[in-house]
Amino acid sequence: MEQRIGFIGIGNMGNAILQGILASNIVPGTQIYVYDPQLDKGQALNQSYSINNLESARDVARESDIVFIAVKPNIIVDVLNDIQKELKKNTIVISIAAGVTIKTIAKCVGYEQKIVRVMPNTPALVNAAMCSITPNTEVTDEELTIVESLLNCIGATEIVPEYLIDAVVGASGSSPAFVFMFIEALADGAVKGGLARKQAYKFAAQAVLGSAKLLLETGKHPGELKDMVCSPAGTTIEGVQMLEEKGFRAAILDAVEAAIKKSKDLSEK
Repeated sequence: MEQRIGFIGIGNMGNAILQGILASNIVPGTQIYVYDPQLDKGQALNQSYSINNLESARDVARESDIVFIAVKPNIIVDVLNDIQKELKKNTIVISIAAGVTIKTIAKCVGYEQKIVRVMPNTPALVNAAMCSITPNTEVTDEELTIVESLLNCIGATEIVPEYLIDAVVGASGSSPAFVFMFIEALADGAVKGGLARKQAYKFAAQAVLGSAKLLLETGKHPGELKDMVCSPAGTTIEGVQMLEEKGFRAAILDAVEAAIKKSKDLSEK
């Protein structure tokens, strides 16, 4: 890939994307430009990967063909206003800030700027993210393919219209927390049954990982896969009945709905 890639902000998510790109070898460190207020982060990347550690966000914007804005939502407008004059016409601005719309970004950098809104999730830290990608009308199909190839370095991607991003937050952005709670509860139950804590976490986590892999690779409906586990008069159907009695599905639906509502509220603000 010939494009020069910039990162403004290299916190957990920005660094996860950066490390995924480096591991893929599609862009060498010499074509990557970074800036973070914590200067030691960029210095370490320079020493390890020959990445260009620059002195300001404006410097990164000036040098980059594609720039990831990986800062907190509460400061992204200030950052965009700061770099606006340094962006080239064909520079692709990629935002990973939750609740910050393309319209808000365009107000800062110009409506003719190429803008892509991305919603990743924390499994990006282990290259197992699910990212939604939402381009504005200025981004060409070829450029969108390039953006996809960069983000595929940290997991899977789907193109999503902006009006569905709030639903993505509920299904993917926030849901790792729900899954971790589920794993913790599974492990607690196993510990209650006598299993050692460390083993309980491993059994529970691997069950979730394997179940997700089975669903994705077979393409079967989750209900069908559930039925495959539920033997007549067996242990699993007893557990399923208890989950139904306790409102398990309704609780998950309510949690996703609450996350979606909060995402919409943030976008409106």
